[in-house]
Amino acid sequence: MSMIAAYYSNKSVLITGATGFLGKVLMEKLFRTSPHLKVIYILVRPKSGQTLQERVFEILNSKLFEKVKEVCPNVHEKIRPISADLNQRDFAISKEDMQELLSCTNIIFHCAATVRFNASLREAVQLNVTATQQLLLMASQMPKLEAFIHISTAFSNCNLSHIDEVIYPCPVEPRKIIDSMEWLDDSIIDEITPKLIGDQPNTYTYTKALGEMVVQQEGGNLNVAIIRPSIVGATWQEPFPGWVDNLNGPSGLIIATGKGFLRSIKATPMAVADLIPVDTVVNLTIAVGWYTAVHRPKSTLIYHSTSGNLNPCNWYKMGLQVLATIEKIPFESAFRRPNADFTTNNFTTYYWNTVSHRVPAIIYDFYLRLTGRKPRMMKLMDRLLKTISMMEYFINHNWEWTTNNTEMLLSELSPEDQRVFNFDVRQLNWLEYIENYVLGVKKYLLKEDLAGIPKAKQHLKRLRNIHYLFNTALFLIIWRLLIARSQIARNIWFFIVSFCYKFISYFRASSTLKA
Repeated sequence: MSMIAAYYSNKSVLITGATGFLGKVLMEKLFRTSPHLKVIYILVRPKSGQTLQERVFEILNSKLFEKVKEVCPNVHEKIRPISADLNQRDFAISKEDMQELLSCTNIIFHCAATVRFNASLREAVQLNVTATQQLLLMASQMPKLEAFIHISTAFSNCNLSHIDEVIYPCPVEPRKIIDSMEWLDDSIIDEITPKLIGDQPNTYTYTKALGEMVVQQEGGNLNVAIIRPSIVGATWQEPFPGWVDNLNGPSGLIIATGKGFLRSIKATPMAVADLIPVDTVVNLTIAVGWYTAVHRPKSTLIYHSTSGNLNPCNWYKMGLQVLATIEKIPFESAFRRPNADFTTNNFTTYYWNTVSHRVPAIIYDFYLRLTGRKPRMMKLMDRLLKTISMMEYFINHNWEWTTNNTEMLLSELSPEDQRVFNFDVRQLNWLEYIENYVLGVKKYLLKEDLAGIPKAKQHLKRLRNIHYLFNTALFLIIWRLLIARSQIARNIWFFIVSFCYKFISYFRASSTLKA
């Protein structure tokens, strides 16, 4: 029997960020492996026109929870939604709800955060730092609390190339940052943001590092652990392969590639794509909750949930498998495709592909205007290029994360727990995983029928032919302009034409003699 699953029976769990991608998968796994779990409290932001219970039913009605309903038919009775807003003091939780949380909670999984790379510093500090501080204050008033698990990110210290399982100090104390957000104007905050984040790429990674410091400084006597996942992707195995419900990380790139909007990204092809399946992160999170509560480590342990050190896969290999799955061809055949340069560190190639997509988008929008419809292609292209530009930092660098604590925890588990809560990424087959990921994006995110793949393949072929035709036309126009303006270009052109004429004449003469 699983010791971890048994531990969570009759426990009251609080999950922040339960309506997010990671939070949903965490909730599903807890109910599926521990159906006798007492209750899961989820903090839900009020939404106009929808009650809290309706939000819960919306979550439970997804494909993700189908297996849970079989083992735990009354799952809807075990989810207790709490009206809360992480932007407000005390999360704007009512006195009655707050009293229930304080008196009943056994384990906290703090998953809530803003993952927007371009969030303002004020917003990022509020959700990733101040909210963590307030939750820790609540946790310190919970007499039955056994563990506080904080979900951070492996990129919280991405300004370093080698990252250990320690909390690195920030140049400015988190409390000073929190205090300054209360009285500084937005314009001043925007002005000082680059100086504050320093060599961090964005406000997200910077504030996640601050959040870790808050956990360390204000965790007090709590049993605390921190988990740092890298780029979280679709499910690997549980509850079924390929489930995903958001556009973050590679999902948006997969959609853009599949729809023909994206032909290449500016990346270091051999850089490690440190992707980690969401169910792997969840299994580690649940195991860490058990270990922290039962073994009570003397210090705050940090667990890296990464793949690069143990089972690396580079962006080039990943890009080829995405293309192979979309076009329904063997992986080996993708090497011979003309668009096998999906990842390129050549700026000219990337820029040419970008331009050659923008111009058709402009033409198509012009056509839509002429037909009285709203133009949308350039808006989509701009949004896509903006997303890619924000990801460029992470697809052009390599990091090395130590995984001693993660490997230690794996060795502490029984064979049954290692099976039920598998987070050993060394067992992951990347080609199979990426194929399931691409199909999962189509099936669960885009809600498209997999039977439509041949039609999608024809659509891609059409777009590729249009792309080649446009490139050829653009090349000929540019070359014609060069010939008109440059004697050297004219000489080169006449030489090429003369050479081709002589070659054809020679080939015809040879054929006649043989006949």
